[in-house]
Amino acid sequence: MPTRIKFCGLTRGEDVRAAIELGVDYLGLVFAARSPRRLLIGQARMLRELVPEEIGVVALVMDNGPIEVQGIVEHVRPDLLQFHGSEDDGFCAGFGVPYWKAIAMGGAEGNAFAAMAGYPGASGFLFDGHGAGEQGGSGKRFDWKQTPQGLDRPFLLAGGLSPENVGVAICTAHPWGVDVSSGIESAPGIKDAEKMRLFVEAVRHADQG
Repeated sequence: MPTRIKFCGLTRGEDVRAAIELGVDYLGLVFAARSPRRLLIGQARMLRELVPEEIGVVALVMDNGPIEVQGIVEHVRPDLLQFHGSEDDGFCAGFGVPYWKAIAMGGAEGNAFAAMAGYPGASGFLFDGHGAGEQGGSGKRFDWKQTPQGLDRPFLLAGGLSPENVGVAICTAHPWGVDVSSGIESAPGIKDAEKMRLFVEAVRHADQG
């Protein structure tokens, strides 16, 4: 199966359209309070309306309150929720939407994978290069050789991926998917069309062996 591609932190309609034309699998909209890519509900709704059914929309949250998350679910209609904070499994699963849980790999010292056991309801996991309690989208990478194999659910690699290194990441960790944000940007939230194209080409080249 081809490696799934998720572009995260989109803030502009033109970038959403470019991602769609490139055939990515998922688009991430960020609602984390401290993120420079954070969207308001109205902005997110306009972007969401541009996305065809065959592409998944992922809403990224980080310790957002239950009323706010419920509002995102109702007004943005994401296909998946992606949790980056200290939310427990009951909270994550409580909105009637499948969810991915981000696992902070930066400085984890072997504790990251033990954290996965606390999320039996997760549809998948995202291994990100930031430290616990830090924002995603930081561009920090981790040692892809730490990624375990034989997991019972899909996982995505994130953190420090770029057109230049995503092929090595795929060949090293064999992920179900890859997630990129800062690696395809000219500024936070502003995607670079050429970097987006090169990233997709690099993934497809790696898939071909």
